[in-house]
Amino acid sequence: MSILIKPIITEKANLLSEKKGVYCFRVQTDANKIQIKKAIEEAYGVNVESVNTAIMPAKRVVKYTKAGMIQGRKPKFKKAYVKVRSGEVINIYENI
Repeated sequence: MSILIKPIITEKANLLSEKKGVYCFRVQTDANKIQIKKAIEEAYGVNVESVNTAIMPAKRVVKYTKAGMIQGRKPKFKKAYVKVRSGEVINIYENI
């Protein structure tokens, strides 16, 4: 199974990629920084300088509908902030 799940495309992630060369990916929760670095280098053909990870906690979700209140949970997930060498670019929109 692949370590990289999907790239995160938000306003904050786009700003980081344009200004600092840092790209944000959703990864498996049991993956470490070395595995993430190797997976990015193989998938996109770039040189990775550093990898920072963050585990986002699970959240409670409440929806109010005609039928009443529906409660649920969003699962926890792990984000990886990957910094590539200056001058190199990851084209995230290429596979869409």
